[in-house]
Amino acid sequence: MINQTNNTTSATSTLSSDKKNNPYVNPDGILGKDDFMKLMLIELQYQDPTEPMDTEKILQQTSELASLEAADNTKKALEELSKSMASSQQYSVISAIGKTASLGSDSIQHTKGETSAFEMYFPADVANGVLTISDKDGNVVKTVDLAENPKGVHTFEWDGKDNGGNIVDDGIYTITADYYDTEGNPQHTAVGSYPIEAVRFDGGKALVKLGSQYIPLDEIAEIY
Repeated sequence: MINQTNNTTSATSTLSSDKKNNPYVNPDGILGKDDFMKLMLIELQYQDPTEPMDTEKILQQTSELASLEAADNTKKALEELSKSMASSQQYSVISAIGKTASLGSDSIQHTKGETSAFEMYFPADVANGVLTISDKDGNVVKTVDLAENPKGVHTFEWDGKDNGGNIVDDGIYTITADYYDTEGNPQHTAVGSYPIEAVRFDGGKALVKLGSQYIPLDEIAEIY
C-alpha cells in the first residue's frame, strides 16, 4: 500500500632557541623572508672582522632575499585569488534557485519488511496517471493510480508489498510516474529530480533544498 501526503652557525642556534625568550624562533620550521634577513644580519654580526664578507656575497644574498619576497607575495596573491574564486563559485549557485536538479538516480534503497518513504516532483498539475515501482531487473513490482493533485513535490509511503500483497526483498527499486496534466498533455517524472527551492551555506559549503531536504552541491549530478 502507498500513502501520499501533500578541510650552520650560532645564527642557526639563535633561531631554534626558546620561543618565549627569543623573537627569532620559528616553531613551524619554515623560513620566510624575515627569517633570511635575520640570518643575514646575525651573519654580519658574527663575521670575522679580519675577513669581512665581500660585497659580491652580500649582493647575492640580498638578491636571493628579494626573490624570496617576490615569491612570497605571489603565493599570498594566489591564495587570496583562490579564496575569492571559491567564494564566488559557492554564491553563484544562488542563481540556480527555481531550476531543476537531478541527483543522478531514479531509485530508492528499500529494506524488506519496512515502509519506504520517498518524494516525487510533478512539474505539472496531475489529472490522472500511474506511479510505477520496478525492481533492478525492470520488472514491475507495484503500480498505483494517481489522483488529481496540484504540481509540486509530493510525499509517498510504500509498505514494501507488491501488487499481489507479497512482501518484497531488500533491494534497489526504480520509481517513476506517467500521467496527464489538466491540459491533457502526457507527462513523465521520477524520483531524484526536484526543483531547487533555496540555498543554505553551512561552514562555507553550499546546500540546496530539494523537496524537504538540504543536499550538498557536490551530490547533484545535473542542474537544468
